[in-house]
Amino acid sequence: MQMKTLFKVSAVACALALVGCGGDIKIEPTVNDNSVDNSTNNSNNTTNGGNTDQVECASYESAAGTVEGTFDGKDCLYNDSFASKNISITSNITFDELPDGGIHVFEDALLIGEDGNTAEGFVVPTNGPTMTVKPGATLAFKSGEAILRIARGAKIQAVGTADKPVTFTSAFAYDRHDLEGKGAEFADWGGIIINGNGLTNHCTNAQRAANTCSQPFEGVTTYFGGNDNSDGSGNIKFAKIWYAGSGPKIGGEPGEDLNSLTLNAVGSGSSFDYIHIHQGYDDGIEFFGGAANIKHIVVTDTQDDAIDIDAGWQGNAQFIYVEHGTVTTRSGATAYMGNNGFETDGEQNGGADYSEAPASFPTIANVTVVTTDGKSVRDEKSSQAIKFDDAIKSNYYNVLFVKRENSTNESTCIEFNDPDGLKNAAEIKFNNSVMACAGEFKDANQMPAGMSVENWYDNGGSNIRIAADSDVLAGNGFATNTSSAAITIEANNLADLDTSFFDSVNFVGAVSDQDTSSVWYKWVETAVTAARAD
Repeated sequence: MQMKTLFKVSAVACALALVGCGGDIKIEPTVNDNSVDNSTNNSNNTTNGGNTDQVECASYESAAGTVEGTFDGKDCLYNDSFASKNISITSNITFDELPDGGIHVFEDALLIGEDGNTAEGFVVPTNGPTMTVKPGATLAFKSGEAILRIARGAKIQAVGTADKPVTFTSAFAYDRHDLEGKGAEFADWGGIIINGNGLTNHCTNAQRAANTCSQPFEGVTTYFGGNDNSDGSGNIKFAKIWYAGSGPKIGGEPGEDLNSLTLNAVGSGSSFDYIHIHQGYDDGIEFFGGAANIKHIVVTDTQDDAIDIDAGWQGNAQFIYVEHGTVTTRSGATAYMGNNGFETDGEQNGGADYSEAPASFPTIANVTVVTTDGKSVRDEKSSQAIKFDDAIKSNYYNVLFVKRENSTNESTCIEFNDPDGLKNAAEIKFNNSVMACAGEFKDANQMPAGMSVENWYDNGGSNIRIAADSDVLAGNGFATNTSSAAITIEANNLADLDTSFFDSVNFVGAVSDQDTSSVWYKWVETAVTAARAD
C-alpha cells in the first residue's frame, strides 16, 4: 500500500528550516506505522474491506505548503499540526467519502476562514475559503475542545443525499477509536459554529454603519455580526450531527455552553435542510440573529432546548420534529434529556440604538414536540414544549404539542417568562394548532390585563386544547394521526405565507401518517428509530 506523508516536499523543506514558515502551524512530517491492525469493527459494524488503493486524505494550502492528513489503512487522521484552535485554514478544503467505512478523525478544532474583531481593524474577507463535505463522508472528533467553526466570509457546503448523508459525530462511536470502551455520549465534541454577517441586536445601529459589529461568541473566541441579512455562509443538507456541544471551553465561564449547531447572524443566503441532531449537550440549533431558514429538522434527546431563538432572528422554519426521551449514560444510568422544544428570545438589547435589528420575529410551520415527565440530566429542569422570553414575537402554524403526563414534576407545555416574555404577547400567535398536554400553561394568570392565557392560545377558535391521551399520534409515535377524531380543526394550507419557502400542506404537526413514502417521512422514521435505540 502506498502511504502518503503529512506534507509535500515544500512543507518539509520549510520544517527543516524551522524559521520563516510563519503562522501557528507546527510542522511535523509523519511516518505511518502499518504494523498495527486498525481494522477493528466500529459501532456501525463496518470493517476494513482489504482496500489497498491509495486514499487521498483532505489537504489544504498554507504559507508552509500543502498540509495533508494521513491514512492509517482505514481512516484519515488529522493531528494538531493539521487543524487546531491555533490554526485558521484559509484555502478551500474537501472531505470525500472514504472507502470501506473509513472516517475523517480530528484530534482538535477545525477552523475554516480567517477570524477577527472588526472593531480592532480586522476586515472580513469577501471571498473566504469553502469547506466541502461530500455525500457519505463522516467527520469524527475526539475532544470536547474540538469545534468546527466557519468564520465570516467563509462557507460550508456539507450536502449529502438521503441515501448518503454527511455525518458529524464523536470518534468514540467507533470501536477502533474508543480505546477505553466508553462509547459515544453528549459533549464528546464541541459542535458546529457558523458565523455570518447578518443583523444581531447585540450590536448598535452605529456599529453596523461603521462596519465594527463584532459580537464575541460565548464559550470560544470568535466573532459574528454585520449588516447583511441576505448574507450566505453555505449549506448543510442531509446531515447528522450527533453527540455534540459541551460545557465551557478552557478559560471559559460557567454557562458558556456550546450547541450542536450554532447559527450566529447567518443570513438567508444559507440553507439548512434535512438535518438530524441527536444527544447534544446544550441546544440542538441556536440562532443569534440573522435570517437563515431551516427545514426538515429532527432533534432528539438534546439536554437543553431543541431550537433556541435569540438576538433578532428573522427567519422561517417548516417541518420540525422534536422528541425528548431518555439515554443510557456511560455509567449505565437512564437519564432524561430535554428542557424546551423551543426557547424563544426576542432581543439581547432593545431601544432606538438597536432599531435596525428588532426583536426576533420568525414564522414557523408544521411542528411536533413530544415531551416527557422527566427532568433533564443537565440541569434538572422540566421537559416542556415552548418558552417565550425577551420581547419575542412569532407566528406559528399547524403545531402539535404532546405531553402525556405531568404527575411527577408538574411540568407544562407553554411558559412565559414574566415579565420579558409577555412584552409582545399579543404578537405571538398560534394558528390551526393542537395542544394535547396534561399540563398546559406554567402560569394561567400571568397574561396582560383583559387577556386570559386560554383565550390567547385559542386565538378565536383557530386552535384547540384536548386531552393528553388523545390519539393525535399514529402508532409509530411520531407522525400525526390524520384520522384522529380528536383533531377537529383543519390545517392551514400556508397559501398566505412565502410560497418560495413554505410547502402547502393538509395536516397539523411535522409529519403526516399518509406520507409514508416521502423522503421526509423516511428521514424522521430513521432518526427516531436510531434515537430510541441509543
